Amino acid sequence: MKLHESPGLLSRFLDKHRSVCYHHMSKESAIDYVIVRRLDMQLGVVFPQNEIGVDPVAIRDYAQAVEGLGYSHLVVYDHVLGADPTHRPGWQGYTSEHLFHEPFVLFGFLAALSQLELVTGVIILPQRQTVLVAKQAAEVDVLSGGKLRLGIGIGWNPVEYEALGSDFHTRGRMVEEQIEVLRLLAGLNPLPVGRAIPIWTGGRADVLLRRTARLADGWFPLGRPDEQMQQTIERLHRYLQEAGRDPATFGIQAQVNARDGDPDEWRRQTQRWRDLGATHIAINTMGAGFASLQEHLEAIRRYKEAVG
Repeated sequence: MKLHESPGLLSRFLDKHRSVCYHHMSKESAIDYVIVRRLDMQLGVVFPQNEIGVDPVAIRDYAQAVEGLGYSHLVVYDHVLGADPTHRPGWQGYTSEHLFHEPFVLFGFLAALSQLELVTGVIILPQRQTVLVAKQAAEVDVLSGGKLRLGIGIGWNPVEYEALGSDFHTRGRMVEEQIEVLRLLAGLNPLPVGRAIPIWTGGRADVLLRRTARLADGWFPLGRPDEQMQQTIERLHRYLQEAGRDPATFGIQAQVNARDGDPDEWRRQTQRWRDLGATHIAINTMGAGFASLQEHLEAIRRYKEAVG
């Protein structure tokens, strides 16, 4: 029986070892985030999973160009597989035709090629083996010199859960226990580089915000920096304070989509995210109609030029 297959087994494991489990980032990491917030948002790029192709040379060139432009981090989406629409009439969402590089394997490749912080945005954790994710994350952290940020979520696609033999309906309860297990098993050999690996979560539903405030080191908001987002962030800050945590030490990874407008609009949204307290922001070039790697690179160059 595997830990991820049995909530009861997970609970017994946690009850036995909970005294050595910690829920939040180390003091050193918290200080790092305060410094980041005081200086400015860290600028990153969303890896164009669906559009970059499978040429390893192109992937290498892309990552090195991102770093060369002065970006600090690379955010990579995760899906193991997509649905076959021929068997699911009216299916909405990604399909088996959409390309997704596996994040941990991709990060092992990129760790040898750049100094970028490597960010999963997000790993669908309840459909994966918890202990194996801990092992993979620790290995990537070692190979990258301590530059992994582990974003995790619960996903929305029951087809993917079914194909991976996981229970879609218990994923919320499962992920809370999995996060605690990941904290415990950060001591696998190899060890992460001198610190706990930051664990960030996503989602805007109230239950997800409360979970984030209790268990995570940072948050991936979904949406634009509008009045509703401001209210959501205020609610998250309130939940952090209720959990005895300082919102000033908590990370927020925002996103701007290239398809949403021109550099003036990108700059406006970026400034709004800064005003809302985002610590990190990434430009997403997927879905903007770009037909070549060069067009993706030109877009991120223009974004960097626009926002500094």
